[in-house]
Amino acid sequence: MRLQHKLRGDPMIALAFLAPSLIGFMLFYIIPFMMGMVYSVQDGSREAHFVGLDNYAALFQSQSFRKAAWNTFWFTAVSVPVMLVCAVWIATALNGRLFIRRWLRTAYVLPLVVPVASVVLVWQTFFEWNGVLNHVFEFFGWHRIDWLKSDASRWIILFLYLWKNLGYNVILVLAGLQGISKDYYEVAEIEGGTKWTKLSITLIYLTPTLIFVAVMSIVQSFKVFRETYLLAGDYPHDSIYQLQHYMNNMFASIEIQKLTAAAVVMVIAILLIVSVLLRAERWFRSFMD
Repeated sequence: MRLQHKLRGDPMIALAFLAPSLIGFMLFYIIPFMMGMVYSVQDGSREAHFVGLDNYAALFQSQSFRKAAWNTFWFTAVSVPVMLVCAVWIATALNGRLFIRRWLRTAYVLPLVVPVASVVLVWQTFFEWNGVLNHVFEFFGWHRIDWLKSDASRWIILFLYLWKNLGYNVILVLAGLQGISKDYYEVAEIEGGTKWTKLSITLIYLTPTLIFVAVMSIVQSFKVFRETYLLAGDYPHDSIYQLQHYMNNMFASIEIQKLTAAAVVMVIAILLIVSVLLRAERWFRSFMD
């Protein structure tokens, strides 16, 4: 018992256990990002002269960057609320007395373990010019649609994102629902509460979980580049050309200054959004206390 108490109370021992992870995080994340910030305020010459915010000014004047930033913002602004609504709806159904809820819980987790390349291959089979859907359209006498080269590609990527990540968020929301005491609902029934009263109780005590799910969904929305890149290539349709495409193309053309400036802008935007959500969570906890 004394040894356990000593281990729990000694910060140096805890730091020793965390050291490998901290060192790896510093080497592969913090230090490269700090170097990127330095590159973003220098020119591309060998002497690397300091140019201040000129690279950022050129970045915001770039039509490609503005298009990528807008598409990324649109995708996050649409996909995250849809993800939250779907996750709450499905988790509420799974939390009730559903006939096949055990099988459904397993089914919603399966997309998490399927390799991205396999998922993209199936999507290509359906949505390519010679894919399954266009053959079905021809069978009924309809015109073919170039799904991946039109505005429809935006909704295909959105649906792919939801299919891939919904199961994880459903599990999180389901855990939050099961953590709500049934006493609140029993008191509401005794006092003659309606279904809307129970729904308000659920949303109030589920808010911390929903904020966490929103943060994770925002992070996942920026990772959809993998699927988009494998599905549509380096230069996809304008509606799905995102910030990661822009940075990947800048890296391919060795325009490091534009790449690092875009990376800094994206990180700042993510930090601002996540900070607002975390501040809202802290405010909600203090309000509930």
